[in-house]
Amino acid sequence: MFSRLYECHVLHARLHPQAHRFAYRLFFLALDLDELPALASQLRLLRIDRPGLLSFRQADYLPTHQPLHNPSTPVAACAPAAPLAPLKARVLARLAADGLDPGPGARVLLLTLPRVLGYQFNPVSFYFVSTAAGRPYAALAEVTNTFRETKPYVLGPATLENTAAGEAVFHRRVTKHFYVSPFADVDLAFDFRLRPPGERLIFQIDDYVGERRDLLSTVTSLGPPRPLSDGTLAWFTLKYPLVTLKVIAAIHWEALRLYLKRVPWFAKAARAADQRDLYHPHASLTRPPAP
Repeated sequence: MFSRLYECHVLHARLHPQAHRFAYRLFFLALDLDELPALASQLRLLRIDRPGLLSFRQADYLPTHQPLHNPSTPVAACAPAAPLAPLKARVLARLAADGLDPGPGARVLLLTLPRVLGYQFNPVSFYFVSTAAGRPYAALAEVTNTFRETKPYVLGPATLENTAAGEAVFHRRVTKHFYVSPFADVDLAFDFRLRPPGERLIFQIDDYVGERRDLLSTVTSLGPPRPLSDGTLAWFTLKYPLVTLKVIAAIHWEALRLYLKRVPWFAKAARAADQRDLYHPHASLTRPPAP
């Protein structure tokens, strides 16, 4: 099977206006979306579209059946009709909205965190789309903030580059127009460098203000992928208990540390009009302005 597990090291290093860094370890599910029915029948510890100690629900991801908030283009304003389609179909529909088509037999690999005891939070989930021949075609980063808003960023074939070592990498710098952190304004740029998963995992997402890099974020695998089996899931559950709760707790703890360092912060409602192309808008974006 193409589905597997990656044990990873995550690093966030703020460079401006004050130096600050933190790191932690976790594990990612790497799910081939064509294999979900087989995984549902084979795994007891990871439940597919059912509750369990660890679970994965397609409905948690990429809600393209819903209208976008504050769409930047008429094409972006279009949404597929309900009911909610399978996740792979939604990924391909999102690519199609950008005029991208990997052709028949395309595969989609999703890198994400599981629900733990029903609790779900993914700061970013990564989709990698390959052709039927196995060639990397596109990537999609679905970013979620602590307000539960979510925004997809598409990296199409035109963003595919080769590193000095000859490895493929999707690279795109784009204005985020999204409120991810109170310590970063909504008009800085995300710089994505995403290597298609293989024997190792290397993702990098940096924040830029103009040509100045303010924040460095990396996800790096600690070794080759592990089989997606009940045995490996049991070991990772013991090694990284309550992994999603650990992530959300770390986000708030580090935010408190930044606040105590007097790092400037930005109110979410201050630039509501500049937060575009997102799903599940928070009330601060939809309430009418005060008279």
